[in-house]
Amino acid sequence: MGEGSPSVADSPQPAYKRVLLKLSGEALMGEDAFGINRATLERIVAEIGEVARMGVEMGVVIGGGNIFRGVAPGAAGMDRATADYMGMLATVMNALALQDAMRQVGLVSRVLSALNIEQVAEPYIRGKAMRYLEEGKIVIFAAGTGNPFFTTDTAAALRGMEMNAEIVIKATKVDGVYTEDPRLNPAATRYDRLSFDEAIQRNLKVMDATALTLCRDQKLPISVFSIFKQGALKRLILGGDEGTLVSC
Repeated sequence: MGEGSPSVADSPQPAYKRVLLKLSGEALMGEDAFGINRATLERIVAEIGEVARMGVEMGVVIGGGNIFRGVAPGAAGMDRATADYMGMLATVMNALALQDAMRQVGLVSRVLSALNIEQVAEPYIRGKAMRYLEEGKIVIFAAGTGNPFFTTDTAAALRGMEMNAEIVIKATKVDGVYTEDPRLNPAATRYDRLSFDEAIQRNLKVMDATALTLCRDQKLPISVFSIFKQGALKRLILGGDEGTLVSC
């Protein structure tokens, strides 16, 4: 190593060893009305890759709103459980797209599904998921909890706890939690930090109430940030002031 060259010890160290990233299906749409925008998908994967290559163990819970949005008009009046199962299948499609985009840039990942679809995804088994994380593979959790009436927010909270993640990171279209929707009220201000009780009492839509309560009870912090802000995920993982932190 030449004189003045940075050593490994000089490199910034991640603030977290293992994280759970909650990625909404809508994030994959980009500016499209529904579906998957390829350029957006590739950019999100590039952000994830930067963190994974730092040695951070990462699980990803993916939503399905981008696909289900396209069939939502036909689902009007449908039985709620049936509609929820359709949404779970949409998350499997997103998980496969995410895995393929990761493969193309050299990231090794595994899709584990809470619904049994062995032809395209491995069944979710906690011990197997833990082993994959320890091996440095990115684990993509599909099909939510596998049960109707539960959101992918709740699935993220559950998987975060099961994987012994240090934090749940929710990727959104805005750079944190605001007093009001900043798209509707430009005067809305962003919270740097919140307690779980404040988020629940003020109905701030950080996550659904079930997910927030689970994380509060298990003292699992949640960070909300914008996946569309370049480098934000890496800065958050390095402990930078990014987004909104919700904790006890």
